[in-house]
Amino acid sequence: MNEITYKPIGIVHSSFKEPKTVPSQAAASKGSKGTLEIYPQYAEGLKDLKGVSHLILLYHFSLVKDCKLLVKPFLDDQLHGVFATRSPARPNPIGISTVRLTKIENNTVHIQDVDIVHCTPLLDIKPYVPKFDDRKNAKIGWFKDKIDKLKDARDDGRFCK
Repeated sequence: MNEITYKPIGIVHSSFKEPKTVPSQAAASKGSKGTLEIYPQYAEGLKDLKGVSHLILLYHFSLVKDCKLLVKPFLDDQLHGVFATRSPARPNPIGISTVRLTKIENNTVHIQDVDIVHCTPLLDIKPYVPKFDDRKNAKIGWFKDKIDKLKDARDDGRFCK
């Protein structure tokens, strides 16, 4: 298969200047503020986002040092297959976060509940639509007994360059 190349549509700005101390998921970073600086050539794509309360962000984990197929996630001390985790150390280091949209000013999108390192390349934005994205009776596998640790889970730098 041919290599796939993506170009960032912008950059994430947050108060997290380095991976250490970043909440491990957006649900554990309630209230943390940030902005998305959308590059001018993509700003028109923000049309009609007003009225949307949450966004799904796709971004490039630019600080990840390497790919691991077995990883020890922040919520557990056991190794798990990378595809059964949200670890950034993946074959394609793509991150996903659901954040709260608070305001749009020209090509700047103001967000809250940010769990992303400052200056992370932004690949895409999608509106969160509960009828599309919410799944009733979803099962979460090994997370079930660990999910209560989420509020205290922070990045410790283990996946960075």
